[in-house]
This record gives sequence, structure tokens and C-alpha cells, in this order.
Amino acid sequence: MSTPAVLVLVHAFPFGAAMWRRQLTAFPGWRVVAPPLPGFDGHPRLPQPTIDAYARDLLETLDRTGIDRAVFLGLSMGGYTLFGVLRQAAERVQGLILADTRTSVDSPDRRTARERSIQLARTVGPSAIADEMIPNILGTTTRSSRPEVVADVRAMIESQPAETIAAGLEAMMTRPDSAPVLDRITVPTTIIVGDEDTVTPVSDAEFMHRAVRGSTLVTIPSSGHMTNLETPDAFDDAVRASLAQWRR
Repeated sequence: MSTPAVLVLVHAFPFGAAMWRRQLTAFPGWRVVAPPLPGFDGHPRLPQPTIDAYARDLLETLDRTGIDRAVFLGLSMGGYTLFGVLRQAAERVQGLILADTRTSVDSPDRRTARERSIQLARTVGPSAIADEMIPNILGTTTRSSRPEVVADVRAMIESQPAETIAAGLEAMMTRPDSAPVLDRITVPTTIIVGDEDTVTPVSDAEFMHRAVRGSTLVTIPSSGHMTNLETPDAFDDAVRASLAQWRR
């Protein structure tokens, strides 16, 4: 019997592997793994959190799991981390699915906002981060008509330690510009974005689509930044269509 192809799911900020609960069993014939990034879900934190350090930790986790090559799916911060994987070990990437992410660095205003959020996480706690993030990361349709998703997102954010949240913010605000990586991508690539995503909007996805030769762009209606949670049926269908090209 042949070994199943591997799909590695890389979570968003400030979520752990729980955000992939549905996707873990959604793709028959694939070995699906969702390693936590440093600090999340009890995984050890890093003394100096950076996106490239997150990528190194992810690769080391896969080494311990016996995974050499895989298709990688990253959402938001997960996408930032995958750009780090491409900088360090592109030969390990069999294919890419980039969901609700971007290549550009934080603007000065955005960095200032992240610094405020770091202080908020440390002084008030994860619940304050949930209050701050939910109106931005969930689309208007979800916030108005999917209360169970809003409650689930809040619970997942509040489950992470305040220092892990602060470290994730620090890693994101210091991330490098990943645009130079795009024209070096030679593996099949799918880019997914919610049409109500205001954090990494459709324009960011279109930029990546133009830069990555032969890539596929999928825009999901009535979804914000957390497409896999807000519109899981459409998200999973897009991933299945992408995985079909790697099935063996």
C-alpha cells in the first residue's frame, strides 16, 4: 500500500490547531497534520519570536514526525510562516495553498497598533484581544448571521496564553517582505480569499496570483478573514480541487 500524500495545515493568529478541526478529516486519502506554532497549544515558546523562527520550528516538528515533503496550507499568519519555509527549505514544498494572507510588511500605523495589542494582551488578557479582533477577522455576514462561529472563534482565541499572543504579534510586526519569494515559486499554488476579508483583502490575493506563475485564485463569497471557519464547505471544496492535482 502506498504512503498517503501529506497535507500540513498551518494555523492563523491567535489560534492553535483547533481551528482546523473540520479540515483534519475532510480530505480522504491524505495524511493531514496541523502542528502548533511556538507557544500555541502548549508548544514551547521561542525566546526571540520571528516568522522565520516559526518556520524553522515547523520544519523541525515535521522532521520529528518523519515528514520530508508535503503540500502546505497556511492561513493568515500560517501563510507568513510558509513564506519563511520557502526561504529556508523550498525543496520540501510539494504544493502550496495560501489562504487569506499577504506578502507585504506592516505599515507604521499597523506596527503601532500591534504594539498596543501586545500591551493589551499582557495587561488585560486574551479576552481583550478577542474583543479587538473579532470585528475585523470575521466578515459582516458571519457576524450578523453565524453566532455559533463568533462564539467558537472567541473561545479559541481566549484559550491561548497571553504571552503566546504577545509573541505572535511581535513575530508578525517584524516579518520580512515576502514579495521576492513569489516569483521563485514553481510548485502548483492555490490562493484562497474571502470576499469580505478586510485584513488581507482580495487585492492582496490578486497581487499574489499575478506574481505566482500558473496559480489559481479562489474567492469565497460571504466570508471574511477566517474562511475555513466562516464558510467551511466552500473552503474545503476549494482545497479538494487543489489537492486533486497532487493525488497519487
